[in-house]
Amino acid sequence: MLGGLCLVFILTHLVWFKPIDLRVVLSSAEHLVVFAAMSDALTTAGIAMFDDVLMAKKLPSAVLQRFSECLISGEPTPEEDQKVIADTIFEWARGLGAIDFAHWFFPLRGGGGAVGGMLGAFKKDTLIDLEFGSKFVTKPMKACLPHERLFQGETDGSSFPNGGLRVTHSAAAFTTWDRASPPFVTDKCLYIPCAFITHFGKCIDEKTPLLRSMDAVTLSGLRLLKAIGIGTDAKAMCSYLGWEQEFFVIPADLYKARPDLVNCGRTLFGKLPTRHQQGDLNYFQPIPGKVQELLDIAQAEMLKVGCPMAVKHNEVAPGQHEMSPVFRTANVSCDSNVLFMEVMNREAQKLGLQVLFHEKPFAGINGSGKHANWSVGTDTGLNFFYPGKNEAGAKLYVTGIACLAFGLAQYNEMVRCTVASAGNDHRLGAQEAPPAIISLYPGQGFEQFMESIISGGDLLGYKAEKKKQSTGCSAAMHIEANVEDRNRTAPFPFCGNRFEFRAVGSSQNCCFPVMVCNAIMSAGMAHLAGLIEGGMSHRDAVAQVFKENKHVIFTGNGYSAEWPVEASKRGLPNLNTTPKAIATWNSEKNKKLLESLKIYTAEETEARQEVMYENYISSMSCEVETMVQMTETGILPACAKDLEKYKGFEKLAGNRKAVYEGIVEQLEKLKASFAKKPHTSLPDEATYLCDTVKPQMVALRSAVDKAESLLESGLYPYPTYEAMIYSHHF
Repeated sequence: MLGGLCLVFILTHLVWFKPIDLRVVLSSAEHLVVFAAMSDALTTAGIAMFDDVLMAKKLPSAVLQRFSECLISGEPTPEEDQKVIADTIFEWARGLGAIDFAHWFFPLRGGGGAVGGMLGAFKKDTLIDLEFGSKFVTKPMKACLPHERLFQGETDGSSFPNGGLRVTHSAAAFTTWDRASPPFVTDKCLYIPCAFITHFGKCIDEKTPLLRSMDAVTLSGLRLLKAIGIGTDAKAMCSYLGWEQEFFVIPADLYKARPDLVNCGRTLFGKLPTRHQQGDLNYFQPIPGKVQELLDIAQAEMLKVGCPMAVKHNEVAPGQHEMSPVFRTANVSCDSNVLFMEVMNREAQKLGLQVLFHEKPFAGINGSGKHANWSVGTDTGLNFFYPGKNEAGAKLYVTGIACLAFGLAQYNEMVRCTVASAGNDHRLGAQEAPPAIISLYPGQGFEQFMESIISGGDLLGYKAEKKKQSTGCSAAMHIEANVEDRNRTAPFPFCGNRFEFRAVGSSQNCCFPVMVCNAIMSAGMAHLAGLIEGGMSHRDAVAQVFKENKHVIFTGNGYSAEWPVEASKRGLPNLNTTPKAIATWNSEKNKKLLESLKIYTAEETEARQEVMYENYISSMSCEVETMVQMTETGILPACAKDLEKYKGFEKLAGNRKAVYEGIVEQLEKLKASFAKKPHTSLPDEATYLCDTVKPQMVALRSAVDKAESLLESGLYPYPTYEAMIYSHHF
């Protein structure tokens, strides 16, 4: 009866009155029945996220005020406030049916091509404890969330990659709540987003460096604003992220029948079907029914935890799709991306589907990226990457691009390292991804304006108005085009009010690339502020920065054969493989910057490089071993069966014997080259796998794919490309 009355109350408000906050009405598990009866996912948006709005309604104002102040100052939340916050969150989470809670963190595991994407780590603890104040020997139980367990946790750090920052006999590691990222409830568990550090305070996760970089943006950004006299009322800076997640969806039974997909996240063999992505037939077509069901479920789940998934559509390749949310602060957005991958894996399983987050699951077919739309702004609403409508905004925009140009030019290799992985190597430089050369595209109009500044022109004068383009017909109105056109061949193009880092791989955690974007932007802001503080005018300082760093700005075709040649003349590195990129990570210049910004100590920088090498070597070694096993236990027996059918009909067999024997030849070469893998150092091993073993893998694949074209239908031992990418389309 109560549920029915509540439903009537809510529906009445939806129809006749102003919108209500459903999280306030819904305060107990009983009322969840109401939302089960509502089919519109928009009605439950934000209900499972303990965000600022909910905190303001449920916490005493004094507690909320102190909590907010501690976020800015970095001071610990007072213990008495911790108790109030923990009790409030507990009551709220129980009202949503939570039974467990978990400190959720992102260890440095799983390089590019991680099966299932870059997932978080957690252990579930039940929302229960003992009444230690009880007089009884056998203490009674009580449902609760002790405050000390909300704000901090301890776990074993021994089994996570650490790059030498911890040893087996000193394995303790601690989680601590990222207080700027709201807890949320999903799958009957209260998730608490956390940083993860060792007993000695060394970070061994993805999030901690990101949080440190956000502090660096605040320090450098406020310093620059003071120097140029713009936005001096700001008290903090924020970095923002909006990700565009691409992925493939295939039937789960076919996935399980492919050892390469299960072990490596990508197919190591497989010829293209007659029809794949020619003519862009899949792009923006209606989403297949079963996939639509999955995406709708994922959208509803993400809406509940306050992540509005604003876009979903078919991508270029058959079986490929994309979902994207509205942007949020970088740490919260990174959290939601990892959660999205977890939700997709969980819900796909229920529907008999499998989601592939590898950067290149199918050779010859478009790979998947995760475009990171990134921007930097103040707590007062200023955006460094938006051409403002007044003089102050216009100057800030020009200044912001100068800072970014400085960062990309001076720390080019560092930016490239953030997207270096075994999986992304298959994608970068192909026609669905930007080249491995890192350049900045602010727009052709802005490039001309930059030259005028260098020549002595004013910081004002850039025409930031959107352009009206006629459709040439009466029925369709004119369109309002962006200030600058987009350039999909650029790794860092301008997109109206942000820059889009297009080289990020689909399986990655966004924390690493966004952390480095924050770091290089902080470096640029600090450098420019230093010039002005040293006596140079705002205009002259910006002009000098552009003059010294304009070689990183390129507004042409990044796919052209001429660009690598031109880039080399400009001094821009072309680190076209992961081992080449990783080798530059721990340069003295990089270590000095990261240490000065308090993002990484020198030791942590070295450790990150070691982890990157280990991830690459692990990915490549797993692929080789899987390739050998699939060939020996599946491909060669199939070839033998096929050849047996042609005894006495040699003319009909054609060149089958030679093709099949060619597989054996290439297989033995691969096994021999892999056996000679050096163990002298991680860089030597990674380079050998890349330069010597990988080409032999390509040779074996070519031989096997040729055999697939000859084998009798039904003898090929694994699901084909055609079956995998088209099965759910019908």
